[in-house]
Amino acid sequence: MAARTAIMYHALTKRIARSAFEDLSSRNLEPLLDRCAPDVRHTFSGAHALGGTRHSRRALRRWPERLFRLFPELTFTIRDMMATGPPWNTRLAIAWGDQGVAADGIDYENEGIHRLRLEWGRLVELHAKLDTQHLARTLDRMAAAGIDEAAADPIENS
Repeated sequence: MAARTAIMYHALTKRIARSAFEDLSSRNLEPLLDRCAPDVRHTFSGAHALGGTRHSRRALRRWPERLFRLFPELTFTIRDMMATGPPWNTRLAIAWGDQGVAADGIDYENEGIHRLRLEWGRLVELHAKLDTQHLARTLDRMAAAGIDEAAADPIENS
């Protein structure tokens, strides 16, 4: 891929990724899901209600729905982003922060990195890395307050 074309392609890819984070912050899942391969692989680190790996668009849809129930107010801010690779194997690294309010009414914030792989503009793989101990403590606190879903099993293949 010629250097100028690669720069333009990566800029477009970053713009789409930025838009996806804005959509997620506004609870608009459809544009993100429309950009996913049917067998998208979504991995969220940690052994808790939001952890685990999903292998389908259907299971991926259920994950942010749970996230939004557990964190009714949550917005994301992109801090840095890198893109590399050709259209058939594009890699993105996105450093982000989030802040909001957990379902128990207590303020929450965290930060992490998403590692993504796209094929021809379709999201095929997303791996989230963040402070999972902080998140697990927050989920434990919510479970102790009677929010059962905070202690639920991870959403896996379904």
